[in-house]
Amino acid sequence: MDDLDFSAKPDASAPKPVVKPSPPGEPASLYEPRLALEFFKIAGTLEQFPAGKQIFVEDEKSSGFFSKGARIYLLLEGDVALTLKGKPLELVLPGETFGEMAAIADIPRSATATARKNCRVLSLDEKAFLNSLQQMPEFALMLMSAMAQRLRRSVAKLATAKKASVAALVQKNLLDKKMLAELQQALGDPSPTVAQAGQNVLTQGAVGACMFVVIQGRIAISVDGLLIEHVGPGGTFGEMALVDRAGRAATATAEADSAWFLIAREAFLSMVKSRPAFGLALLRSMSGRVQHIGSLLRDGS
Repeated sequence: MDDLDFSAKPDASAPKPVVKPSPPGEPASLYEPRLALEFFKIAGTLEQFPAGKQIFVEDEKSSGFFSKGARIYLLLEGDVALTLKGKPLELVLPGETFGEMAAIADIPRSATATARKNCRVLSLDEKAFLNSLQQMPEFALMLMSAMAQRLRRSVAKLATAKKASVAALVQKNLLDKKMLAELQQALGDPSPTVAQAGQNVLTQGAVGACMFVVIQGRIAISVDGLLIEHVGPGGTFGEMALVDRAGRAATATAEADSAWFLIAREAFLSMVKSRPAFGLALLRSMSGRVQHIGSLLRDGS
């Protein structure tokens, strides 16, 4: 991961986080509190919440990306408890972000956030988030790495649950026609790769060297034989392996005659840094997957 530069200049006001160790067998997290602070300082709003105050509640949603009132947060002081139906999920510590999954993916909040102590935060609404992302696109890479680790843990738990079937996520039109055309042009207008219905595109556990952008057909994503997602035109898959350089988390199979173009790791890193809209689209995709797999684990679907 040497070519992923997440460094930031020291800042005396940077939060001093309590480091959460990675679970055994997992690579160290790429999350960098100082980079997050610099990102939120570009356009963030300073807010304070007294102990006991609910910052947002589970299932809260209006409509649209960053729906009215939706914000993402960086905790500067205090700590925030995340709960679901009154049961504890996680404790947010200084230097950590929270609330980003639902806001970015345009889905309901999956937890309630409550200040356990008096808290100071920096918050971003949609306009401020996009402004910061344009100036510091490397934040998208860092956030993707954190989401990839979280998603791998959830996928592993789902696999051990031995479920017979689940409700599969449907992903399409993540990238619109204009963005698809821009990406193809940036890649030198490569010829699409094609597969017939029933053909395996990638295999769980294999080494990943590229991500896939679907332009025709439909791809089934499965973990240990359990179908968890369908990817249609404008959708992507395989990006997790480029973010964390771990093996493929799932198997991909063409459900219909399909076509896609490939993005290698160096091109992927370059486009995330130079095209904030592309990075944001991938963040939306990964956020949606994290929330979907999490809901499958919680509700026993």
